[in-house]
Amino acid sequence: MKNRIKAINSTFAVLLLRKTRIVVCLLLVAMVLGVSSYAAIEVKKYAVHDMERKNPPVINPARRFGQAPSDAIVLFDGTDLVEWESDKGGEAKWKIIDDYMEVPKKAGGIHTEKVFGNCQLHIEWRTPKGLDPKITGQKRSNSGVSFMDKYEVQVLDSYTDDNYKTNRTYADGQAAAIYGQNPPMVNACRKAGKWQSYDISFLRPLFDESGQCIRKARITVIHNGVVVHNNLDIEGTTSHKRKASYKPHGKGRIRLQDHGNPMCFRNIWIRKLPEQPYLIKD
Repeated sequence: MKNRIKAINSTFAVLLLRKTRIVVCLLLVAMVLGVSSYAAIEVKKYAVHDMERKNPPVINPARRFGQAPSDAIVLFDGTDLVEWESDKGGEAKWKIIDDYMEVPKKAGGIHTEKVFGNCQLHIEWRTPKGLDPKITGQKRSNSGVSFMDKYEVQVLDSYTDDNYKTNRTYADGQAAAIYGQNPPMVNACRKAGKWQSYDISFLRPLFDESGQCIRKARITVIHNGVVVHNNLDIEGTTSHKRKASYKPHGKGRIRLQDHGNPMCFRNIWIRKLPEQPYLIKD
């Protein structure tokens, strides 16, 4: 009798084990099918002029160039600094005057509370008027706009009316340069005391599982209405006197630098941009 019970228990255990394996296999198949279905949706391709392809979302454009469209995140409109934090920690300490903010002495840089990847940024800036003409180069009203805490577009008083005879710095460090990498194609600077604008389209870098960069960051910069960088590859993190290189990272903040100059900024807004894969069938 005992032997029969043992045999029955053994048979039951085998059947239970087989059943468990079958359930596990079914779950794995379901997971694979689920992932495959999701992936298929994500990479669905279309015929040219396919009417089944969804149309893009509708937004309200700005009434005037430089104003924020309806899908933008307004980072600064002259009222408060709630979208910003101090690089030193805590609230941003920059001074609001009328519709702009100014960098006080020893206030430190500021960065956005939110993080961003691909984006379109509009920002207006002004260097102080009446600076001693003997102050030149990187000491002449220095700041910068950084993407993802790593990729800087230089802000500087690089205006010249004598072909750089009295106001010259290294080319990859003048206004609108990708700092330490690429000078702007042209110098579109206005005189100190005049408001200037950057309209920047930024595409974030991508990394594989091993941390290798498989797509460099790219940037288009329009300075005062003039294209000065056109879909340019950024070669890595921008640095002073150090060759650029990439290290893997996620999304990051927009940062405005403080280099000890009373720089002014206004009308700052940003739009998150999606990836745009080519989805036309072969």
